[in-house]
Amino acid sequence: MKNAIHTALAGLLVLCFAAAPAPAPAQATTALDGIAAVVDEDVILRSELDRAVQNIIAQYANQPGQLPPRDVLERQVLDRLVLMRLQLARASDTGIRISDAELGQAIESVASRNRMTQDQLRQRLAADGIGYEEFRSSLREEMLIERLRQRYIQSRVQVSETEVDQLLAQRAIGGPEVRLANIVVALPDGATPEQVATAQRKIEGIRDVVNRGELDFSAAAIRYSDAQNALDGGDIGWRGYDAIPPAFVGLIQGMKPGDISQPIRGPNGYQLIKLVETREAGQQTLTEYNAQGLMVRVTPTVPVEVARQKIQALRDRIVAGEDFATIARAESDDSISRASGGDMGWFAINAWGTAIGNQVQMLADGELSQPFQSEVGWHIVRRIASRTQDVTEKNRRNQAREIIGQRKAEEEFERFLRQLRSEAYVESRLEAPAAPAASS
Repeated sequence: MKNAIHTALAGLLVLCFAAAPAPAPAQATTALDGIAAVVDEDVILRSELDRAVQNIIAQYANQPGQLPPRDVLERQVLDRLVLMRLQLARASDTGIRISDAELGQAIESVASRNRMTQDQLRQRLAADGIGYEEFRSSLREEMLIERLRQRYIQSRVQVSETEVDQLLAQRAIGGPEVRLANIVVALPDGATPEQVATAQRKIEGIRDVVNRGELDFSAAAIRYSDAQNALDGGDIGWRGYDAIPPAFVGLIQGMKPGDISQPIRGPNGYQLIKLVETREAGQQTLTEYNAQGLMVRVTPTVPVEVARQKIQALRDRIVAGEDFATIARAESDDSISRASGGDMGWFAINAWGTAIGNQVQMLADGELSQPFQSEVGWHIVRRIASRTQDVTEKNRRNQAREIIGQRKAEEEFERFLRQLRSEAYVESRLEAPAAPAASS
């Protein structure tokens, strides 16, 4: 269950709520806690780093051989903590806030995704040794960082139809997909020849370690990669060839599942790419429905039972032969469909909400539903027709738009994070680990 919660929080619990120090008396903290890193005018305490590292160790309890030595793991985790601390500070400086209501909704979502009530989630956290207030604080911080990202890229990332057309003309969007993993040895901007040579030796040494079978690719990524996905074993996930930088497409197309590339020099350093597996994409279809709807809204002056009785009376009139559209124009509280006589147009199953979607899906064409309740009131719907649409081309354009937007967003935010890191004063109190030696 702990792993399920980790997944639901998309990496939040990986750091075991270490982005902010746990409350402790100031004198005790000074006496017992060391400093792992200085970040501008703030510090990351040794206890914060220890909690985060212990959480990673717990995650890999069944695969302890996947983890690097303690000092290497500490460096990986500390890098994440530093970046989180810098992002949280920037979010605060720019006035980004997460309200208690938003936080409550997020907690409910986490509980729902793990098929729990909030009380069960609280109990599970306690059983795993995680304080509920720590959980709330860390979730709020994760939301702050995501909102900072959204705000930063919102005004900087625009995708034109011309860009979509150009990408579709250049690449086969919607074709086969590949699952990739990578290991990155980063280089600073303006790297010196000596730094480049050192990075090249390190990436070659990592590849030799993997090829000799001393570590598998995932373990090597955890141990040596400088990328943000290092603690995920270097996993990049599924990508279409259209979502891969053009310089790498030919290389990956020539690989088989399990193959690992030669070291590749990119704008941010050297990397190894592993082709994990492949899959084919097929034709994409979507079932759409056409229906008429009528709603009686529940309000302080129209309680639930009164609304139910009214919708039942309206249904009785329709069954008796009165025109659905005429009644909808006169009686429906749905301001969107009322003027068109309740016509809801063609829509995907849950476009009007799950309550309506569930009813429409159960009806036959021409059939009128019984009264049913949603979160806003009581309804009846008549399903007119259904159709299956080939949405492959539409999805190709949407996918192309998302690919371009995601790539631009990643580039922009990565640039922002590098600038944030370069402008900050960061002093690590940890020793750097040694790189693997390349075989001669």
